Amino acid sequence: MTVRRSFRSDSPEQTEAVGETIGAGLEPGAVVLLVGDLGAGKTTFVRGLAKGLGVEPDEVSSPSFSLIQHYVGRHTLHHLDLYRLDVAEIDDLGLDELLDRPDVVVIEWAERLPRPIAGALEVRIEDADADADARVLVVVEPD
Repeated sequence: MTVRRSFRSDSPEQTEAVGETIGAGLEPGAVVLLVGDLGAGKTTFVRGLAKGLGVEPDEVSSPSFSLIQHYVGRHTLHHLDLYRLDVAEIDDLGLDELLDRPDVVVIEWAERLPRPIAGALEVRIEDADADADARVLVVVEPD
């Protein structure tokens, strides 16, 4: 059975707080897959997640052009952005090597992954209503 939780966020600060709560509970080897439209708040969520892992949240930036950012906290956090990549480029990133390490990996635009990652936590960030800042964060935990 898959466990689902959902959180409503009415501001970027609330989105970050949800990320922080989830980040505080992550263990080495955790993988978090982020799915959401452009501007949904994925990087904002990662800032909170990083804070929950003991990383200074101001260090976190979108890896859209660098593709991977690395941050050191209570666990090393690898932050990937697959937005601009095709399947062959994703395979060349070295993702399999990162997944073999006892670190935390968070992947923005995870729907672009060429294959599923077993045991990964998925967070979907969706518009809640007409309010530009309102979001629903749906967390799907593996069995």
